[in-house]
Amino acid sequence: MGQSARIKLTSSNLPNLQVVCKEIKDITDRTGIKARGPQPLPTKKLKITTRKAPSGNGTSTFDRWQLRIHRRLIDLDADDRTMRQLMRLKVPEDVFIEVNLSSK
Repeated sequence: MGQSARIKLTSSNLPNLQVVCKEIKDITDRTGIKARGPQPLPTKKLKITTRKAPSGNGTSTFDRWQLRIHRRLIDLDADDRTMRQLMRLKVPEDVFIEVNLSSK
């Protein structure tokens, strides 16, 4: 009975996230296992609106700040060699990886 792995990648820095996805895809291509993804999940947008004037007086002007959280999902058939290579992968600090292993 084989195992499958679901890798969920999360980051606010899209270029770094795409680099990590490409490295995972390269590992799966080299080892010859079947992989599906990276599948983009909906982007979370955290919005904050603040008043520009610190005292509250003056004209009503506002700053609008937004943090976008990008997510990707990769499903692959897990074997020992591939998982060891994935664990040795260099990941930037702003990219978070969650790996779930399950039996098929």
